[in-house]
Amino acid sequence: MSAKNPHLEELGQFLKARRSELNPADLGLDPGDPGSRRVSGLRREEVAALVAISQDYYARIEQGRLAPSEPVLEALADTLRLTPDQRTYAENLARQAERRTPPRSRSTPVRPQLQRLLDQLTDTPAFVVGKYLDILAWNPLAAALLLDIDMKPPKERNYIRMLFTDPRMKDYYDDWGAMARAGVALLRMQAADNPTDPQLTSLVGELSVSSPEFRRWWAARDVARPEFGTKTIRHPDLGDLTVDWDSFHWSGDPDQYLTMWSTAPGSPSHEKLRILSSWLAAAPGRDSTANKAGA
Repeated sequence: MSAKNPHLEELGQFLKARRSELNPADLGLDPGDPGSRRVSGLRREEVAALVAISQDYYARIEQGRLAPSEPVLEALADTLRLTPDQRTYAENLARQAERRTPPRSRSTPVRPQLQRLLDQLTDTPAFVVGKYLDILAWNPLAAALLLDIDMKPPKERNYIRMLFTDPRMKDYYDDWGAMARAGVALLRMQAADNPTDPQLTSLVGELSVSSPEFRRWWAARDVARPEFGTKTIRHPDLGDLTVDWDSFHWSGDPDQYLTMWSTAPGSPSHEKLRILSSWLAAAPGRDSTANKAGA
């Protein structure tokens, strides 16, 4: 296949990144004398030997010149100790490499029924994100917690862009670095379908120029697709809140995800959410969709 196939090029770079992270001794290999290795992690020839393929075959995979067969990719995943998310990413890249044309970038509006659901969740912050983490719709409680997302211009309603360009975000999370790096890993996971999507490359280019952290973490090629978790936010009016979050794939559109935040009943965070909800009820009229906000 062509060396210019973006999926094969990304797969090669991804495998190279994972190879560099492994300690030879962990795989039963002799690390040699200190300083004798010119590369970090495993050498190409060591990976090839462990997978039982020729060095040339593996070199062409890393160079993006060759699509590995399914058994070879499975053996590489085992050898490089890929996580389930990393395996999914590598398999998706290999599968997409067979497409004659890349999938088209699309932007589907949120269905009215989904927006109605958001609006009816008066005591639960909830919002919908698109493929590259654009925030497409939200309810008033989510807007109040997400630093007034409804007041931002349409282009700035992107979770990754907010993390790296809104100066308030570094104080918003108790561990901004962990949250930002996880966001980059999720964005990289979402990019597997079409690494050269103009919408994606524009976002990545912008953030790579403006943020050294984003540039470094994007180059690391970490991938993840978390579906739930817990995080602590530092709201400017309410103080610290610990929220559990869950993300659900919306069956009506494969590129949209519904995210909901909840708090443990009876906890201080739960009481703070109740207070915030009462404030919003006393001051109605906040917009909850991108269309209402002028997108």
